Amino acid sequence: MFRTALKKVDVDQVRRFITAEYLMLLAVGLSSLLIFFFIDIADDVMEGDTLEADMAIMNLFRVPGDPTQVIGPPYLHEAVRDITALGSGTILALIVTIVVAVLLMVNERRGAILIVVSTISGAILSNTLKLGFSRQRPEFDTFYAEMTNSFPSGHAMLTAVTFLTLGALLARIVDSWRLRVFFFAVAIILTLGVGVSRVFLGVHYPSDVVAGWALGSAWALAWSAIAAFLQRRGII
Repeated sequence: MFRTALKKVDVDQVRRFITAEYLMLLAVGLSSLLIFFFIDIADDVMEGDTLEADMAIMNLFRVPGDPTQVIGPPYLHEAVRDITALGSGTILALIVTIVVAVLLMVNERRGAILIVVSTISGAILSNTLKLGFSRQRPEFDTFYAEMTNSFPSGHAMLTAVTFLTLGALLARIVDSWRLRVFFFAVAIILTLGVGVSRVFLGVHYPSDVVAGWALGSAWALAWSAIAAFLQRRGII
């Protein structure tokens, strides 16, 4: 009887189930660790423990003896401004809108819902935290004006949420592991590039950016796990 039951079991289906459950638990675990890391950074920021290291790193991007001047030629400054624009609300909204439209046209409703919910909720969380922590921007004379509070970096957080979620979606629809690695690598490079550009321009402390990366990555992982959970139960 036992052998008969085993023959009826779809081994591939069981393997897919175990893999999916494992990946979902892994996503939840990593998300939890990143949230705890964010909380630890936030605690240090509120106590002023990060300021010395923050300033030391920021001064690496400033002309020695003249912190009002950013290092490098004008074309580098222009390139960095272009990179940081990738994390602006307007650009991210355009990217999300285009991607969602494409996903809906190819009947990828789950992916469309995931990217919309994760980015909108991430933006709300980012702005709420900025109001709650009320950390002032670095006191550098910058050529890139910002109106909101400093902690956490909204650009760093929302690029992590958006690009990492998109990377995961693209990796899910291709069979080649090389393409999967490529999509994730591009997502990570874009996320890191936008974050570093914020420090280069003097509009964020490094701790703002690291906190944004941590929370944004946690948010993307959490929503991916939630979407997988709901899909397995036929809700989406």
